[in-house]
Amino acid sequence: MITEQEFNRIQVYVKKRYGIDLSGKQILVSGRLENYILRNGFGGYDEYMEKVEKSPAGEEARNLINVLTTNHTYFMREFEHFEFMKKTILPKLKVSEASKKDLRIWSAASSTGEEAYTIAMVLKDFFGIDHHQWDTKVLATDISTKVLMHAQRGKYLEEQIEPLPEQWRKKYFKKLNALEYQVKPELKNEVIFRQFNLMNTFPFRKPFHVVFLRNVMIYFDDKTKLNLLNKIYDHLAPGGYLFVGTTESVSRNGTKFKYVEPSIYQK
Repeated sequence: MITEQEFNRIQVYVKKRYGIDLSGKQILVSGRLENYILRNGFGGYDEYMEKVEKSPAGEEARNLINVLTTNHTYFMREFEHFEFMKKTILPKLKVSEASKKDLRIWSAASSTGEEAYTIAMVLKDFFGIDHHQWDTKVLATDISTKVLMHAQRGKYLEEQIEPLPEQWRKKYFKKLNALEYQVKPELKNEVIFRQFNLMNTFPFRKPFHVVFLRNVMIYFDDKTKLNLLNKIYDHLAPGGYLFVGTTESVSRNGTKFKYVEPSIYQK
C-alpha cells in the first residue's frame, strides 16, 4: 500500500508539472500505479519516482501520466454543442471568414479522438461541396501519448460509432471486420493530433475561432483552472467560442468570458 510520504511525492510532482490536482485521490493513485510499478520491476514508488523526476521528458514520465489520467469519451458526447456549432457558429464564420476561408478549431483534451473526428464531420457536413475551398483542419491535443496513438490509428468498435448519424457512419468509416471500423483518410486528414500539456506556454501564432475544453477542468484546482481559462481567452479570436463539459462552468469572476448558454461561453 502507498505511504503518505510516497503519495505526497507523486501528488506534488503531478501538480507542479501538469496542473492536475490529486488531493484526496490516494486510493486511485495506488490502484493505478501499484501493478504498473511491480510489473515493470521497480522496487517501489520512490524508486519509480526517482526515474520520473530524473527525466521529466522521458518515457517513464509519459507513462506516469498515461496511467494516472482517465480518458473516457465517445462520439456525439454532449451533442447539443455540435448542434449549436452547426446552427449558430458556422453560419457566422462562413460570412466573417469568407475572404480568408481559414477556420481554427482546437479540441484541447481530445483523448481517443472521438470529439475531434465529430467536429471534423460537422465541418464537412456544413460546408458540403464548398468544403475543399476552406481550411478547416481541427487541432486535437492531449497530454497522454497513449490516447493520441489510439486516436491516430482511428479504429473504433461498431458500438462506439453507433451514436453517429447513419450517413456519417457510411461516408467516413470503413468496416474492417465483424467488430472494428476504420476512419477513412478523407476524415483522418482533417485532424492534426499533437501531444500538448495545457500548463505549458501556448505556442499558437493565430487565434482560435472555437475551443473545446470539455471534461478536463475537473482535474484542476480553482487557481489552475482560472489561469488556463485566461490563457484560452487570450488565444481566442474576438467573438470566439469556448465549450466546456455540461457539468462544468466558467466563473465570471476572474475571467472575461460572456455566458451564452450552459457550458457555452464567448469572448
